[in-house]
Amino acid sequence: MAAAHSSSDGFAFDWIDGQRRGREAAGLVRTLRPRPADSPLLDLASNDYLGLARHPEVVEGAARAARRWGGGATGSRLVTGTTELHTRLERELAAFCGFESALVLSSGYAANLAAVTALAPHGSLIVSDAGNHASLIDGCRLARGTTQVVPHADPEAVRKALSTHDGPSVVVSDTVFSVDGDQAPLSELSHAAREFGAGLIVDDAHGLGVLGAGGRGAADAVGLAGAADTVVTVTLSKSFGSQGGAVLGPARVIDHLINTARTFIFDTGLAPAAAGAALAALELLRARPELARQAGQVARALHERLVAEGLTAVAPQAAVVSVRAPSPHEAVRWAADCREAGLSVGCFRPPSVPDGISRLRLTARADLTQDQIAEAVGVISRTAPAGAFTAGSR
Repeated sequence: MAAAHSSSDGFAFDWIDGQRRGREAAGLVRTLRPRPADSPLLDLASNDYLGLARHPEVVEGAARAARRWGGGATGSRLVTGTTELHTRLERELAAFCGFESALVLSSGYAANLAAVTALAPHGSLIVSDAGNHASLIDGCRLARGTTQVVPHADPEAVRKALSTHDGPSVVVSDTVFSVDGDQAPLSELSHAAREFGAGLIVDDAHGLGVLGAGGRGAADAVGLAGAADTVVTVTLSKSFGSQGGAVLGPARVIDHLINTARTFIFDTGLAPAAAGAALAALELLRARPELARQAGQVARALHERLVAEGLTAVAPQAAVVSVRAPSPHEAVRWAADCREAGLSVGCFRPPSVPDGISRLRLTARADLTQDQIAEAVGVISRTAPAGAFTAGSR
């Protein structure tokens, strides 16, 4: 017998309309814009820091893996989803970054959820930076430990939080923060964690391929690679131009995640094509370590030229360049005008920005030429709203 329907049928989600009107009034509506495979836009919006997503060897690595292993992993990693390709990627990624072991998951988001939830059991304390990525924040929310959010990049606040807890504890932070591209004080955070016997979990999504010797990441840059109390998560979708994520750390930590991390146990394994592409990108980075340096050089060149134009841009510490916008509405309009002029840029607005300040977010690529840098700066400057310029610059 069919279920009875009440007179309110069709009205269950009317509250959504009110939320949409609120977003429209605040200039916070987000829309999907499918891009063609042959987009004519100069790309400063993607996270393809090393310009490898379309590199012939990376594309062939994906195609070769798909031809051999098929279109998908076919199951969770603990059932049928672990191929020889996955284990090779884990072995080579761990060796490259200087860690004992690695575990590949279907995304960087899943890697962060796995690391935080599995390493913060009931009774533990999680000390989380206020500027952390949404995936780390969600990991803290799902973990059984208690989370204390501390001010951005403040080791003393971390010490103070840790001093209040007697049980297991972990400090959680991005290495490079995705909004402004600033780096966490990793050495100081590590000292604070060790002072109280806490573990350190850091998300190196924006550091791998850009920081450290030959792009080995932020932990390598400060001497924390392979430390027994340090766990690093990475994504394969930025510098490696592929898809997926991984957790790097001591072998006992990785074994613990295999047995307890729900985003690993209950998720289908990473598609073989993505694993093949990531392996090819890793091989390219080994062969061309100068790519990491070039990405940083492009970021600094973008910043210097934007500031010379009178725009308020944050000095990059990796490959992200942030340019302040006067308001969410003007940020959206600015990004749209850039697209019309042939340039693709990121547009970050609340709630994606913890300080509430909207901005254009530019991502440097190692393969950008000086002419392309000049073109991008020219478009951004010509289309900028008046309020984006510093006082007296125009």
